[in-house]
Amino acid sequence: MKEFVYEKIPKVYFGEGALKKALPEELKKVGNNVMFAFGGGSIKRTGLYDEVIAILKENGKNVVEFSGIMSNPTYQKVQEGAKLAKENQVDFILAVGGGSVIDCCKIVSAQAKSEEDIWKMEFENRKLPTEFIPCNCVIIG
Repeated sequence: MKEFVYEKIPKVYFGEGALKKALPEELKKVGNNVMFAFGGGSIKRTGLYDEVIAILKENGKNVVEFSGIMSNPTYQKVQEGAKLAKENQVDFILAVGGGSVIDCCKIVSAQAKSEEDIWKMEFENRKLPTEFIPCNCVIIG
């Protein structure tokens, strides 16, 4: 067996006020163009949308919105997000929502960095993406 090192260290901020404390710290590490990705209307009804936008703006970020991510996002939705990320030279993706939003953004982050269709790359050419736009997640629970 070949020798290798594997490391996976998630950083989790949890608790009341965690978003206001953690997000500005994480935003210091990324470029200016941020894709703010989310699903439907609940993020606006709860006030979370306004809170995230305020933090992004306070930290001098250019915000590109990618909304309407549905449960079990479609291939078309992923391609829409990748196109938006490429056109706006997105440096960082902030996925706010549940598993569907997060999963969609993971594929968007890979597709936006490749000219090759992600489906064809993986399932026909048996290759995996090697470049990604950095992502962070805010999980709504």
